[in-house]
Amino acid sequence: MQSGSTFPPMLRSRDMTAGESGSKTAVTRVEDVDLGVLDDTLSFFIRSLNLAVTRDLDARLGGMEVARGTGKITALFLIGRHPGIRPSIIASAAMKDRSAMARILDDMHRHGLIRRETGRGEDGRVQALYLTDKGETLAAEVKAIVRQSRDFFHDMSDEEYAQVIDLLRGIYWRVVKSRQARG
Repeated sequence: MQSGSTFPPMLRSRDMTAGESGSKTAVTRVEDVDLGVLDDTLSFFIRSLNLAVTRDLDARLGGMEVARGTGKITALFLIGRHPGIRPSIIASAAMKDRSAMARILDDMHRHGLIRRETGRGEDGRVQALYLTDKGETLAAEVKAIVRQSRDFFHDMSDEEYAQVIDLLRGIYWRVVKSRQARG
């Protein structure tokens, strides 16, 4: 981030290795925590922020059928946007393995949110997925809530938010394409 960012400065100590102590005094405030090697570890920040954002979204969703867990909202939105989409495409887009996505889709089917049609033609095993009326109603409700997720980042300027979205979007598509190329 540029100087003048709305984020507080963090202590950094690049000379320490994991497990070494930078201070002999007890830390009593989270702002005083020296993250050490974690401060330069992208996965730490992604996982930590993912937990916080997910908790916020789950709280906003309340008891809705797509709350808690990952992949349900993605599946709901992709099926709504691409009627007839195959489960394998959703799994790839959500970066989930096919068996995990199958469990999500089975649950959505059991709750009457989606319907499945088997393909006609060369491969009768291919499934096409569609939202039911109940699924379309839920998708519209969830979309309104997801649009509020910008509120979680209220202390970021619109410019910072747009930069982060652009950066993450680019990384996401590179990872998706790389996984696809590996099969």
